[in-house]
Amino acid sequence: MDNKGLTLSNRDSNTDVTSQTPQYHLGSDDFILVDEIGPRRRTSVKEKVDSVVPWVGSRIKRTFSIRNVKKRFPILNWAPKYNFQCAVGDLVAGITVGLTVVPQSLAYANIAGLPPQYGLYGSFVGTFVYIIFGTSKDVPIGPTAIASLLTYQTLHSSNPNGPSLSPTHAIMLGFLSGLIQLIMGIAGLGIIIDFVSGPVSSGFTSAVAILIISSQLKDIFGIKGGGSTFPQMIDNLVTNMHDIRLSDTILGVICIIVLLLMQLLSKVKIGPSKTPDKYTTFEKAANKTLWMIGTSRNAVLVVVCGIIGYYLTEAKTPYFNYIGYIPPGLPAFEFPKLQDKNGTVTFLEMIENLGSGILVVPLVAILENISICKAFAEGKSVDANQELFALGLCSLANSMCQSYPGNGSLSRSAVNNSSGVRTPFGGFYTGIIVILSLLFFTPYFVYIPKASLAAVIIAAVVFMVEVRVVKPIYRSKKSDLIPGLATFIACLILPLEIGIIVGIGLNLMSILYHAARPKISIEIHKTKGGIEYLLITPDRCLIFPSVDYVRNLVTKHGMKKGIPVVIDCSHIYGADFTAAKVIEVLTQDFSNRGQLLLFYNLKPSIAAIFAGVQPKNFHTYYDKQKLDEVLHSIV
Repeated sequence: MDNKGLTLSNRDSNTDVTSQTPQYHLGSDDFILVDEIGPRRRTSVKEKVDSVVPWVGSRIKRTFSIRNVKKRFPILNWAPKYNFQCAVGDLVAGITVGLTVVPQSLAYANIAGLPPQYGLYGSFVGTFVYIIFGTSKDVPIGPTAIASLLTYQTLHSSNPNGPSLSPTHAIMLGFLSGLIQLIMGIAGLGIIIDFVSGPVSSGFTSAVAILIISSQLKDIFGIKGGGSTFPQMIDNLVTNMHDIRLSDTILGVICIIVLLLMQLLSKVKIGPSKTPDKYTTFEKAANKTLWMIGTSRNAVLVVVCGIIGYYLTEAKTPYFNYIGYIPPGLPAFEFPKLQDKNGTVTFLEMIENLGSGILVVPLVAILENISICKAFAEGKSVDANQELFALGLCSLANSMCQSYPGNGSLSRSAVNNSSGVRTPFGGFYTGIIVILSLLFFTPYFVYIPKASLAAVIIAAVVFMVEVRVVKPIYRSKKSDLIPGLATFIACLILPLEIGIIVGIGLNLMSILYHAARPKISIEIHKTKGGIEYLLITPDRCLIFPSVDYVRNLVTKHGMKKGIPVVIDCSHIYGADFTAAKVIEVLTQDFSNRGQLLLFYNLKPSIAAIFAGVQPKNFHTYYDKQKLDEVLHSIV
């Protein structure tokens, strides 16, 4: 029978494919191939149009259905249920996070190698946009430690030992990152984050934390520094250590100690800790005050250090390095400039200068953002595509306000959650705090010592070094330490984008190895009549990387034992054309040797794939008793 125009017909739903010319009689429990009946009729243009129009209408109707609209605008899910309790919870949480985000934004801009005002520029518009499109109530959008470090490395990638690229490049990086995230969200590419395993993510995060701490040591010591990798940073610190400023060092160390101690205040309870309902009014007020001080520790510390810096500056005593002048007022809302300020660098040259950072920054940002959403999801599922969509819009909006890339912050999300936030509207109050800071308080930021901001960063990221995950990974699966450790080392000594590629590459190699080397159980069984046969059971799909390995194993053990072979296909849920061709050759080899090869419990969908190559002497059974009878009768 010619292959052209063949269709598959199923006589019984519990049966599978056999050869057209079977060597062994299987009765009616098999698939057969039949000719397609009747000539094909041409479809007219009118018929095609008539068939397309309803499809387009149904797609439009589905796209703008209430369910999809609410999916794209999550605010429609919680806004109708908003009440007074939600408003109070959001107000308290929003103000608390606002007191945290202002000093952090100033500090993170320093990590990015940008003037401090750019950190504040990226801390308010994104929070407003996320209220409408965001899925998590706990995520405040703004500058983060990881995004700032990636921005710094991107701005120095074209000239590692020279001056960084201009802030215009950083703003364009934010715009392009948002554009990529938005396109990925619309295209449904949130699945990409599933290719980054837990150990690789932990190794990357730990390396970034160490890099950030290393980058801030220069401000703690009051010396010049720099570098994109850990060896470069340490080398610059050692080279300039003779210029150390003792006053900055003392202030920085004291600030770190104070911040770590103040963090414990939020956990201190006055009164019977196990019976909070029995607290007196005084105890409740005291506990709330201690919690507020501990949670707002960054703002308290920066204000105190700013006051100290102000009085020392007035006394004409340059004890510390200060962050310097910050222009007051809100940034101009405008489209990112397509060329540098001096007009010498065009848009295409800016893209060339930014290099791989255009892809790395948005991917790492969404990875961090979704990880935070999952951490505070309380068992609910996280829509990665919607988060991509929301983060893309936030980044685009921030770039219109002259901001560099940002995303959700783990530390601020923890503050938000512990403050009792109820909905994403808490970000509104956070944004208002930042706007008020830009309008009225920037003249006072001049006196903030850089050492205090460096202490804020170090105290925030020191707990990002995930040493605690090493022991569970070792106990669970030791081999998973390899990609995690390799990612950690690569991110320290190489540019971050290379370190990420190393980790993801090792993940993919692990996946491909397991796909190419399935585990196969080989046992000798006996029928009720005492006939021995070799039962071979693969544990996963038959696809092109693994089929030759399976074939060689089946052939080797089949020839060695010289008894009938039965392949148990219970765990084979997928196959491809290469697997079908190998099965065809395998059945032919067994037939030429006069050795029996049978297939047991093969899925109908897999049988249909094998039927495409019309293998000869191919037999499959679904009943154990019938399999035993066939083996007994033939042998």
